Amino acid sequence: MVTKNHIFVDETKRHGYLLIAGALVPGDLGDLRKELGALVLPGQRSLHMKDEKDPRKRAIADVIVRANVQAVVYDAGTRFANEAERRAECLRELVNDIATKSGETMLVLDRDDSIVQRDRKCLIEFSRKSGCGDSLRYQHLKSAEEQLLIVPDAIAWCWAKGGAWRQRIRPVVGEVRKIA
Repeated sequence: MVTKNHIFVDETKRHGYLLIAGALVPGDLGDLRKELGALVLPGQRSLHMKDEKDPRKRAIADVIVRANVQAVVYDAGTRFANEAERRAECLRELVNDIATKSGETMLVLDRDDSIVQRDRKCLIEFSRKSGCGDSLRYQHLKSAEEQLLIVPDAIAWCWAKGGAWRQRIRPVVGEVRKIA
């Protein structure tokens, strides 16, 4: 039986550049969507940490921790010439990590129309070079299209904020990778 890994990706540019990859197993997707969907307020299209008040931020983070999400923080800091290079290097490391997994992987990236084309070129190149071109699928979606994009958004927000917020989300961060 082929395993389908689901990895949801977002970034933060606060204090350098962090790319967050939150991985979920297929059985968790429906339940987690339902639980997070229940937090969407009337009139809201989706959850986004920058738009929420602290009690709701805590509730979102707590749902993610209870779901046993496993995340990797790819930290490019301020290394590399610009943001595009930082993102590309983080994506390269992420794809190399995906290449070590068995089965198919669906990568869902938070959609920013200004970088979709560049991401596609990078993902095609990196997946071919790492040998996972046949098993890696990806798509760029807006958070209103995919409720689970709040997972890497919340992890990124909490991690970059530091202090008690980082401690709250720390149980799901399995690794922090410095990209050099």
